[in-house]
Amino acid sequence: MKPARILWLTSLALVSLVASAQTNLPAVKVTSPAYSSQHGGYLISGDFRVDPRMPSVVFPAQALMKDDILSIEPIHLQDNEYLVLQECASTDCHEASLVRFWKSDDIGGDDARRNRVWITHENKYFIWLKRLPEVSGASCGQGWLMFEPRTTKCGSHFTSFQQISPPLMLIPDGDLAAFHQDAVLKSIQADPVRVAQQTHEGSTYVVTYEGGSTVRIRRMHAEHEN
Repeated sequence: MKPARILWLTSLALVSLVASAQTNLPAVKVTSPAYSSQHGGYLISGDFRVDPRMPSVVFPAQALMKDDILSIEPIHLQDNEYLVLQECASTDCHEASLVRFWKSDDIGGDDARRNRVWITHENKYFIWLKRLPEVSGASCGQGWLMFEPRTTKCGSHFTSFQQISPPLMLIPDGDLAAFHQDAVLKSIQADPVRVAQQTHEGSTYVVTYEGGSTVRIRRMHAEHEN
């Protein structure tokens, strides 16, 4: 393993250890359904909210149940922003598991399946927005010229992340992260982007973050299941 890669992994381990000791997600009370409608055998709900103690995090007001479908549709994201869906990976939620993430390249198109998450088990899920360093499509340092055969192109976005991390932490891995390790280490310790505005459009929850990025969120629950 290359020395730079070893240093990168060691640095990430230290950051994760510190964050796990500092991050505590508040309890969220389950309330009666609100902002709901029925369609096609599903109860569709936009009952999501931001906990005042954590102004960057969106929670469902009712716990998500097995076989629910969570619709998360980013309308606008900056090039350096990543929308994140995590779930608790431990009883005290000092560890979280990455369920799905969205970047600016994932917006639009006719295929809506990318924006739908099938919930396979009840748990605490939360949605937040993270800014990471802007990266270009240039190489990861192997070769100086774009046309040189030894050049490794890494793309313009991070596409690989650690599956398990402290909550509210998105940790890139892979060659692109290692090449930009100083900037990445600084950014992953920064707070998530704060919510600037939240509203309901019928049974759809609409959240706007500082900087203007907007996301539409709905929960779909089969009406014949309790």
